[in-house]
Amino acid sequence: MSTSEAAGADETLASVVIVDYGLGNLRSAMRGLERAGADVTISADPATFDDADGIVLPGVGAFSEGMENAGPFREALADAADAGTPVFGICLGMQMLLTSSEEADHAGEGEVEGLDFVPGRNVRFDEGQKVPHMGWNELQVRREHPIVEGVDGGYAYFVHSYYAAPDDPESVVATTDYGVTFPAVVTNREGNVFGTQFHPEKSGETGLRILRNFVELCAETE
Repeated sequence: MSTSEAAGADETLASVVIVDYGLGNLRSAMRGLERAGADVTISADPATFDDADGIVLPGVGAFSEGMENAGPFREALADAADAGTPVFGICLGMQMLLTSSEEADHAGEGEVEGLDFVPGRNVRFDEGQKVPHMGWNELQVRREHPIVEGVDGGYAYFVHSYYAAPDDPESVVATTDYGVTFPAVVTNREGNVFGTQFHPEKSGETGLRILRNFVELCAETE
C-alpha cells in the first residue's frame, strides 16, 4: 500500500497549487488531487508557488490562448522548475511545457513560444486521423519515472488534436497508440517537470494512481 493510500481522511501529504490562468477544469483536478492526499489551492497569484510542494498546470483549449494567459506565470514557473519543485502539466498544460506548437501556425497565429521546459514541438495528427482524438487508450511505459509507477497497461482518457514530439527521446516516459504511437507522458531532463496528454482526473483508477504518485513525489521533495 502506498503512503497516500494509508493516509487518514484528515491527513495530507503535500501542498499543491493548481494554476488558475483562465483555462482548464480546475475543480475536477482539485477533487482528484484531494483524493490523492494533497492539500490543494487554486490560485492566480504566482507568489503562492514559493510555498507549494508541487504545482499543477491544467488546461483545455488552444495553445496560443493558453500561453497568452499563462504569460504572467512564466517566470514563476521557471523559478519553481529550476528549484526542483515538481511541476505537472495536464493536457494543454503538458503541451505548454514544450517549446512550440503547430497549432498556432495552423490557426494563422504565427510562432507562439511555449515554456520550453521540455524541448520540442507539438504536432497535429495526420490528415487521415479523426480529430480530436477522444476516448480511452492503453498506456505503455517506456522508461522509469515516479509519475508512472504502477500504471503500465492501464487505460487513460484523452481529448486532443495535437501531441508532443520532444527533441530528446529520453523525454518520453509513456506512449499510447492512435494510428501513430505518440507520447502520453513526457518529462524534462531533471525529472521534476512532467506532463500527461490525458486527463488523470478523468481516468479512473489509473488516473488516481498517477495523481497519488505526483502527491507522493511532492512530499518527498518538500
